[in-house]
Amino acid sequence: MDETETERQELIAAELHRVDGDHPAIGERTRKHSKMASDPFRFLRGSAQLFYKDLYTGVLSLPAPFIEAVKLTGIMGDCHLANFGFVTEKGSGGGLIVFAPNDFDDACLGHAGWDLCRYVVSLFLAVDYAHGILDGRYRSEEIEDSSGLVAPNEAESRDAAAAFVASYRDALQAIIDEPQRRRTVLSDFPKGHILCKALKKARKRAIGGKNFETKSKLGKAVEVDGGQMRFRDRPDRFRRLDAASEAEIRKAFRPYVDDEIIDLVERIGQGTGSVNVERYYLLVGPKGASTVAELPMCHLVELKQQRHAAPLAFFGDLDPRNSMEPAHLTVDLQRLMQREPDLLLDDVTWKGSQWLVRSRHHASVSLDPEEICLHDEKPGKRLKQYAEACGEALAYAHSRIDHRSTRFEAAHVMAIDEAGEALIESAEAYAHRVIDDWSILRSMRDEDQAA
Repeated sequence: MDETETERQELIAAELHRVDGDHPAIGERTRKHSKMASDPFRFLRGSAQLFYKDLYTGVLSLPAPFIEAVKLTGIMGDCHLANFGFVTEKGSGGGLIVFAPNDFDDACLGHAGWDLCRYVVSLFLAVDYAHGILDGRYRSEEIEDSSGLVAPNEAESRDAAAAFVASYRDALQAIIDEPQRRRTVLSDFPKGHILCKALKKARKRAIGGKNFETKSKLGKAVEVDGGQMRFRDRPDRFRRLDAASEAEIRKAFRPYVDDEIIDLVERIGQGTGSVNVERYYLLVGPKGASTVAELPMCHLVELKQQRHAAPLAFFGDLDPRNSMEPAHLTVDLQRLMQREPDLLLDDVTWKGSQWLVRSRHHASVSLDPEEICLHDEKPGKRLKQYAEACGEALAYAHSRIDHRSTRFEAAHVMAIDEAGEALIESAEAYAHRVIDDWSILRSMRDEDQAA
């Protein structure tokens, strides 16, 4: 390992230790670091802080038009291919199912170009992941037999990246022409579109859908047994608490939910970037609810310990609003970026930490990268369709932060016209950097030799 690679290894280890509290090469490997070591796409998901560290130091740089003379906006912060999906407007109590950004845990005030670049990086890594599944470099829990499947080629990947940026630009231009377009949502997709089947699945899982009781987030998590409604016995996902801890949580969080806390568990093993973050699930509903017929009156509420958004370790002074408490910043920006915000969305200080309180959407459906990038025919077309939908949805979310003018939209239309291709080139080059970083992480445990 040469000096440059040694320095990079030290940087990766230091950043993972700073955020996760665990050194990737010392002691027992954590669940999060194990996930990150499985493939570069998951490495990107689990190392948002490294992306912003590289932006700060110049290892990664955006074209000047995306930084100079552009207005800041609310950004996702951890924008990537898998952080878009179908959700119900207004949360678990809503009706309309829309395709939109679905993760705001790293949201802050920042440059829209950060979200654009990170998404394009993830697109190239998702394609690499798909090819890696086909040639045996990576493993997928979703695909048992890959025979007959094809992944997008290089030209198709670049075409999809360009389509993402162009779709974002076109949505901004439409808002300039008609500012009320900020309230547009993506709620329907034609037959043959990559998202059509997923939308049908989401609708079936919504209240009133034929799969609500079995396939919704609530239906899969909860059972009615012996006249009692409770969380299912799933040791891989849920951990029961002792009586004192349960009583403490009930007392602290009951004022922030809209009905009785029927049951609660600790949620384990969820996510990639935040898999090591403490979180709990509450089953909330009418007092005494004990039948399947009462399920539509109930919902899941997540309590998640919140940390500072990833960009703020390096760009905390970019906007005074970023100095808000981390959970409060997340709640504020999520409410602004959604057309119809979740009805149950709050922040609480408990045990010296910041906590998010939010409902889990019954009909939440998203696509894994292998679902997007692997198919028996025309995978490039499917990836392009998906990227276009993400670009449009992201533009609407970014534009909802400030309704006073279209300065933000105009500046970014100009930036894309001037340097959109350069942004894609920077993102593609950085995707190769992420693959190298993933290899460095694996080398810390000699996993290449052990695999």
